[in-house]
Amino acid sequence: MSKNNKFFDRRNFIKLGGAGLGAGILGLNQMACSSGKKTIQPAIQGFDDTGSEAASTKVWTPVSDRKIRVGLVGYGLCNFSAAFGFQNHPNVEVVAVSDLVPERCNALAERVKCDNKYPSLEELVKDDKVEAVFVATDAPSHARLCIEALNHGKHVATAVPAVWGSLEEAEKLFETVKRTGLKYMMFETSMFHDRLYAMRQIYKAGGFGKIVYSEGEYWHYDEDGIPSYKNWRHCSPPLWYPTHATAYYVGVTDETFTEVSCLGMPSDMQRYKEPNDYKNSFSTEVGLFRTSDGGISRMSKSMDTKGHGYGGETGRVRGTRGSYYDKYEGMEEILPDIERPPLPPGVEAGGHGGSHGRLMDEFVTSILEDRKPLVDIAMSLNMTVGGVVAHQSALKGGEWMKIPQYKYWE
Repeated sequence: MSKNNKFFDRRNFIKLGGAGLGAGILGLNQMACSSGKKTIQPAIQGFDDTGSEAASTKVWTPVSDRKIRVGLVGYGLCNFSAAFGFQNHPNVEVVAVSDLVPERCNALAERVKCDNKYPSLEELVKDDKVEAVFVATDAPSHARLCIEALNHGKHVATAVPAVWGSLEEAEKLFETVKRTGLKYMMFETSMFHDRLYAMRQIYKAGGFGKIVYSEGEYWHYDEDGIPSYKNWRHCSPPLWYPTHATAYYVGVTDETFTEVSCLGMPSDMQRYKEPNDYKNSFSTEVGLFRTSDGGISRMSKSMDTKGHGYGGETGRVRGTRGSYYDKYEGMEEILPDIERPPLPPGVEAGGHGGSHGRLMDEFVTSILEDRKPLVDIAMSLNMTVGGVVAHQSALKGGEWMKIPQYKYWE
């Protein structure tokens, strides 16, 4: 792949690629992971995986005595906005909470000990006390609500993915973050899985050399479906939710995907055979990507195949100097420090492999230190938009399609 492809013009791509496929499918109202009805909470993959937290040799050191005033938005099936420990961080004061469902808003307020409640994010961001917002709502609303918060002068952290099937929203979100100069971080949990964190450190130290081949996999068997606001999860295109897989290249290298050829497998599950809002029959999609550093990558997402294989959210890399599956094998005899960062006192590692607390601490610290966060807007979109284009490719029988590129401006 020539270097010219690395900065393919995004606006031209949007015009040519039929962007905006996802924006009109669902009403983009804010909500967390559920439907608004009382349900028995199913096991959400990753939440019960706290990783193998060995005794840390590192000590967390505060960078400031200032407290960031945070608003938490969304408390549905996953209770997501309270799951990352903002309320326990020594440099955070939770000053506002919101959920569209009053009962949930009350439950969130009680859990994080905050009495300042709002019926919507749109109302919460008008509160001048709020400096930063965590958007933990339904995926179709992420981009819109993040843009709303940024336009009201708030730093933003968000659940994955950054956008929902829309390249136009990706462009608008990128330009809003750039224009406002505020912090934006997507909480991609794989970034602090022990394996990916180790891969990233080894890559930065030159232990892999040039990455020739990489793989990322998100296996999430879902027999009956998960309740969701306006049914947004129901039969959604698999690679519209790609980041638990794509992080195993983009998050390791800070590089990008430039082109993709993707195939989709129609599901035997009955719900995929019936009409749905997405007009989607695929429950498994596998994309073959060209990468900006000249390599090849395979990224997969499946909802109807049982078994976690090497892990429900995992990946591996092969380079000219070494490879990583469950451990490093290669030419480097002395490896860099691969122990994950320490946690602030009172903050638990949390779910998704012990990533929750570390993602939250990274976002808070980026504000205190006035630096870009680890999963910045460019990395967030580079993890997300490749999956959007991959689904377009699958609809065209695997046609090779170019992927818009995002580069941080510093």
